[in-house]
Formats: sequence, structure tokens, C-alpha cells
Amino acid sequence: MDLVVLLLLFLIVGGGVGLYRRHAVRQRARQQQVALENQLSTSRRAADEDVTKFGEELQRLDNDVAGHALDEAMQQDYQRALDAYEDSKSSLDAVTKPDEIRHVTEILEDGRYAVACVKARIAGQKLPAKRPPCFFNPAHGPSSRDVDWAPPGGAQRTIPACPADAERVLAGADPYIRTVQVGAQRVPYWEGGQAYAPWAQGYYSRWGGSDMLSGVLIGSMLFGGMGNVFGGVGDGIGGMMDGIGGGFEGIGEGLGDIGSGIGDMFGDLFDG
Repeated sequence: MDLVVLLLLFLIVGGGVGLYRRHAVRQRARQQQVALENQLSTSRRAADEDVTKFGEELQRLDNDVAGHALDEAMQQDYQRALDAYEDSKSSLDAVTKPDEIRHVTEILEDGRYAVACVKARIAGQKLPAKRPPCFFNPAHGPSSRDVDWAPPGGAQRTIPACPADAERVLAGADPYIRTVQVGAQRVPYWEGGQAYAPWAQGYYSRWGGSDMLSGVLIGSMLFGGMGNVFGGVGDGIGGMMDGIGGGFEGIGEGLGDIGSGIGDMFGDLFDG
């Protein structure tokens, strides 16, 4: 009788371990899904703000172009800017995963360079160099020069800046920094966390090998540092959960082996 009770106890504990394991796996999957949905919503909101702002820039560009004869080169740049606006809207509508947000901002980055080219042609100036977007706000368009700047409490860095922000920094004034929503407040986008990484990558990832962006405080977010840190934490937690689950599973398997042994013992007794 004692052996039967012990066998039933082992079976109950083993079943409980299996249920715990399945529950832990489902809970982790739900948490990951919620995290992805939050990241998608956050980065989509930032990209939507930029698409809207770019549309407003094109409206102002219409006024700049009015009254000027458009040669073929200017028409091509102007059409490229218009196409970038339509493509960015279509790309944003098609986004289903956080990583896809980068395609939207890649399009916007190219469109803003086209706008800068149109303005230069209207003014009879040399075309702007193909450079990274302004670090302080990628919506400012391509940078024109590098400036030394330090965030509050941080080390000084050499970063690309648009003409207006470069002028302000050199004059000792604060640049116009792109902020994003984090909870109830807005913070500089490089403090926005991993949720904004895809959004920023679209603007800057193609410049990852550029000396002017190496070592910049945003580098960790754009080129894997912050992502690896957050990923490492997630993997660590996940690994811990797997380890706990694996431990319980091992116990369950051990109990199962004991149960099998007891069963074999009963079989031998009856055979005897």
C-alpha cells in the first residue's frame, strides 16, 4: 500500500511540474508579445510624426519652387522628394514588426537630402555633400559640418550637425534636440530606450562605419550596444526561467524513472 501511495504522489508531483513548465513558457511568450506590441506602437508613433513633418516641409518647398523654372536636374530632385513622402507613408502603413520602422526613416533620410538639393539648386549654390543627418534631430536634414558637443553631465563628442544647430552650438546655445515620448514626459531620442532603436537605425545605420559617428553616445543604441544589453538581460531572464523549468523537468523525469522502477518491481513480484 505504501508503495502505491508513493507512486501516486510521484505521479501527482510530476504532473504538477509539467503544468508549471507549460505555464512558464506561455507566460514568457505573452510577455514577449506585449513587449513587441509596445515597441511597435512607440516606434510607429515617432515615425508617423516624422512623416507628417516631412509632408509639411514639402508644402513649404512648393512655395520655394513656385516662380522658378525647373531644369531637368531640379525636377528629378523634386520628384524624388515627393516620391519619398508617398513611399514613407506606404511603408509606414505596411509595418507589422518594430524592425520594419527603419525602412520608413531610411526613405525619409533620402527624401530630405533630395529637398536639400532642390533648395541648393534654387539658390544657385553647390549641392550639399551626402552626409549623415543632423545628430540633434534627423528631421533637420543632412548635416553640414561636425561640431564638438557634450550632453548635460556627459563627455564631449564630435558629431554631425545641420547649419542651424552647428551655429547654435558654436555660439554656446542649446541645439534643437528631437525628443520622444517616454511615459508622461518627452526626452532626447537617444534616451528613449530600445523601443526607438529601429526608428533611429533607419536614419543612421548606413553611416555606422563613419568616423564622425564612431564613439558618439547614440552609437550604443544604433549599432548593437544597447540592443545587446537589453537582449542580454532578456536572454538571462529567459535562461534562468529555462533553467528553473529544466530543473523541475529533470525532477519530473527522475520521478518518472522512479515510478517506472516501482512498476517494474510490481511486475516482477506478480511474475514471481
